[in-house]
Amino acid sequence: MQVILLERVAKLGQMGEVVAVKDGYARNFLLPQGKALRASEANIASFETQKAQLEARNLETKKEADALAVKLGGQKFIVIRSAADGGALYGSVTPRDAADAATAAGFSVDRKQIMLTAPIKYLGLHDLTVQLHPEVEVTIQVNVARSQEEAELQASGKSIQELAAEAEAEAEFEIAELFDDIGSAASDEDRDEDA
Repeated sequence: MQVILLERVAKLGQMGEVVAVKDGYARNFLLPQGKALRASEANIASFETQKAQLEARNLETKKEADALAVKLGGQKFIVIRSAADGGALYGSVTPRDAADAATAAGFSVDRKQIMLTAPIKYLGLHDLTVQLHPEVEVTIQVNVARSQEEAELQASGKSIQELAAEAEAEAEFEIAELFDDIGSAASDEDRDEDA
């Protein structure tokens, strides 16, 4: 199906271009979202008359997105989830979770604007892309942790695996000290009995 784009669409084209797309993509996404019109003679003529208005509206929304990008860029948000000792989450962190964390911090972000390259299934720091406008993208960081204290430790640069290894080494050291103390106490008792 031939459509004329009313705004820039990623990986498809710029405003005003006539492009060929699959029928389902046009019917289910581009046309209902108001991103395109069928490329008929009447619609092309209508686009030409509205082109200045569409460009002005696009410029205005891009300016708003740029202003939000300055505030939102580089922000860090904490998402608390339960996880196994090894750091694997029971479930995953979705774009909705990231959008809720950003909204709770006072930013207006929709879940559809957050782009995940892969599902978040482990504790740690994860960079996400937020598409505020077809021409404006910004990166945020989501800190997935089991508690607020753990999130602060992760933010300081320690991973859950390092913390678990440190705790395990500390426990082994305490056990070794305990056995040394028991061993020396037993040898003292043996000397006392011999005397």
